[in-house]
Amino acid sequence: MQYSVVVPLLNEREQLPELAVQLRELQAPDNCEIILVDGGSSDNSVEIATAAGFPVIVSGRGRAAQMNAGADAACGHWLLFLHADTRLPRGALDAIAAAALQGAQWGRFDIRIRGDSVWFPLIATLINWRSRLSGIATGDQAIFVRRALFERLGGYARQPLMEDIELSRRLLKVARPFCLHQRSITSGRRWQKFGVLRTVLLMWRLRFDYWRGVPAASLAKRYE
Repeated sequence: MQYSVVVPLLNEREQLPELAVQLRELQAPDNCEIILVDGGSSDNSVEIATAAGFPVIVSGRGRAAQMNAGADAACGHWLLFLHADTRLPRGALDAIAAAALQGAQWGRFDIRIRGDSVWFPLIATLINWRSRLSGIATGDQAIFVRRALFERLGGYARQPLMEDIELSRRLLKVARPFCLHQRSITSGRRWQKFGVLRTVLLMWRLRFDYWRGVPAASLAKRYE
């Protein structure tokens, strides 16, 4: 198996129909396995996913714990961590294969934010450029990594927030990320629910506080 796509779930009933369509497309070449990991959904996400033909692993709640559980069960040489509200671009696996031929150890996609805010294109552009400059990737960018490297680094840190930032930091000590220009499409639902400006400012403040050493557990209380 060349690729393992790990998707953490928590009450993703509304996302699952569209997500299932993409996951079936990824399975089509027969070199990709799909691993869904539920963290305690109460909206029948597990039953819906199972009915769609996808086996579901149950783990402790929290993306880090769920993605680690999925990685433990994976058989692929490459791990691709996909949020339930993010859609990969066409040819995503081919793009990763091309990156691997160029020596990539890990990487991520550019993003586009789905929603009706006029600010979303600018926010996405800034996220993509910040990631290129810093070498830090976020979960919405669909992080992919060689399984052997992921295991060597101990997987995601067991923390309730910033697990993607922490993984990126450790991966950066090995290699810079391969930044793919193809754009994954991520939901703007959080920005729209809490307000674009408020959400952007909150994210900047949380990342700054994490950089200066504030524990992730404390930051998670402010993110909820």
